[in-house]
Amino acid sequence: MAGLTAAAVAAVAFLAYQASANAPADVSAKPRTPASAPSSAPTGGPQKPAKDPLAVPAHSGSGARVVYALSERRVWLVDAKGQATHTFSVMPSTVSPAPGSYTVTSRSGAVTGSDGVQIEHVVRFATAQDVSVGFSAAVDGSLPTPDPERKTGGIRMKRADGDALWTFAAIGAKVVVVA
Repeated sequence: MAGLTAAAVAAVAFLAYQASANAPADVSAKPRTPASAPSSAPTGGPQKPAKDPLAVPAHSGSGARVVYALSERRVWLVDAKGQATHTFSVMPSTVSPAPGSYTVTSRSGAVTGSDGVQIEHVVRFATAQDVSVGFSAAVDGSLPTPDPERKTGGIRMKRADGDALWTFAAIGAKVVVVA
């Protein structure tokens, strides 16, 4: 039995030596540390810095305002100095307002949305395709994708974000929609 074990160990040692002798040089090199690992950024040009989520979109006006970026599905609450005080993602409705400047025209504390969901902190600012468009938060906290077969104007957000928007955007507040 001891002879078989010794023969097996010798065979494995011989095969290991043979494998290491025939391996390419870079395989036996020390592994790279994270600091020396290659960058995944493309070479040949300057790297783009990561976008600051608090950065207010260019060409969105000045002064205190709510900025709604359609393509980013994001809202910024901007103070009088032009600094974002709060930003958050939203779930757009099936009907979107055209880019431009609007004014908050009405608010409702709690109602039933056009999709039948109980909503709160409704801040309306536009009409598009004969549908009232505004921000709101579902009381149950959901952010479902709207039914594409229905024309709805509710831009949904989380309840905490709805609280912040409700406090910020009184009737007459400026809302700027950017592409």
